[in-house]
Amino acid sequence: MQDFLWFLFHYLGLEPTHPSDAFDATLSNMMVDMIYSHDLLPQLFWLAIVFLIGILLFKSTKIGLVSMALVSIHFILDFFSGHMHHIFGADTMEAGLGLYASNPYLAIFIEALFIIAALWYFFIQEAKKGIIRTTKNRIAIISVFSYGIVFMLLIATKSFRELFGIPKFDLGFNTNMPTLIFTYVAMLYCLNYLVPKFEVKKD
Repeated sequence: MQDFLWFLFHYLGLEPTHPSDAFDATLSNMMVDMIYSHDLLPQLFWLAIVFLIGILLFKSTKIGLVSMALVSIHFILDFFSGHMHHIFGADTMEAGLGLYASNPYLAIFIEALFIIAALWYFFIQEAKKGIIRTTKNRIAIISVFSYGIVFMLLIATKSFRELFGIPKFDLGFNTNMPTLIFTYVAMLYCLNYLVPKFEVKKD
């Protein structure tokens, strides 16, 4: 949720993100003040919003609470491995380690550990419910997350322009934010396609 808010606020001019060209971007040189989408005080507002969505739209306190937990986990993970965040604005106390800028490989390692733990929990819970997946399907689901880790490793400190000697050009779609949005949407589509695809309940 916070990242999609970031995309929206970028285009509203509230959280401009640099560098603008995707081929120049790295984890360590990306600059953005995520004051409204990721800073600590706005998180309290977004927590209330997702809880109300669970209550009003889905008529479920459980969905509201789980949504709050997911939003909170995003902030906690960002605290240790993401961009630098603050209480509310760059002139307030820092609320993160900012490892993407200072130590991107450690940040990626932390995120990889989190992904492994989350996938392990997901597959364990499915097994307890009697859901059997083919090896091919499991590998496909794991591959969606592995792609994200490999992609971040590639651009941790060197841009694609540096890695592959890409010349400067402007085709109108090589800007940073549309590329990020496309990547997020593609990963969500793959997960929504793969997760239900080969579910079989034991008799």
